[in-house]
Amino acid sequence: MIADRDVTAQLHARGDVAVVVPAAGAGVRLGPGGPKALRLLEGEPLLVHAVRRLAAAPSVRLIVVAAPPADVDAVHALLAPVAPVTVVAGGAERQESVAAALAAVPEEVAIVLVHDAARCLTPPSVIERVAAAVREGADAVIPVLPVVDTIKEVDGDDIVLGTVDRSALRAVQTPQGFRATMLRAAHAAAADSHTDDAGAVEKLGIPVRCVPGSDLALKITRPIDLALATHLLALPDPDPDAASA
Repeated sequence: MIADRDVTAQLHARGDVAVVVPAAGAGVRLGPGGPKALRLLEGEPLLVHAVRRLAAAPSVRLIVVAAPPADVDAVHALLAPVAPVTVVAGGAERQESVAAALAAVPEEVAIVLVHDAARCLTPPSVIERVAAAVREGADAVIPVLPVVDTIKEVDGDDIVLGTVDRSALRAVQTPQGFRATMLRAAHAAAADSHTDDAGAVEKLGIPVRCVPGSDLALKITRPIDLALATHLLALPDPDPDAASA
């Protein structure tokens, strides 16, 4: 049985944004266990934490989650108490999961955000900031942080070739926001599998705008990230604009 695909249920009546969440990945680097999005953080799956924060953003009208095909019904039941969420079967690759979720977004929704469940502590303020930038005219928007570490370029033998100027570098987070027509065009034109939707848009020659991200929006990839997220979970949103989100 396929879970409810009805996307008419609205989170916020005035919301104009759909968020697609690819959540079918295995998360091998996180160690043995189930799909990464369903791993527990303080007793709740990462996906639950992520959806709770997405649902708290006033701009979000609907959320579509691409779950592991065998877990579609279970994920729908898991998320039902958190928010009205549509769940579809994801694919073996992230690109396939995004495409499956995007196909469930009604054509009249003009703004689509793509969010990684692994960035489950992303504050609603970041979600609102990305959506606002698209609403103001950008075709594609990514939340970023300055790179604070010294970056070295090395050769195949791990010999340093030089020090990279980090002033022009940014670490990219999610959600990444797009005009829905632009995201669909990028996916239709993509010849190779990609893990970054903004990168697919870049290949079309479309400018991608950056907005400030958040220290809370770390990506949970390794066991140490889970330990760090446990401590961050209790922290308030450090964003000065959070109160207006």
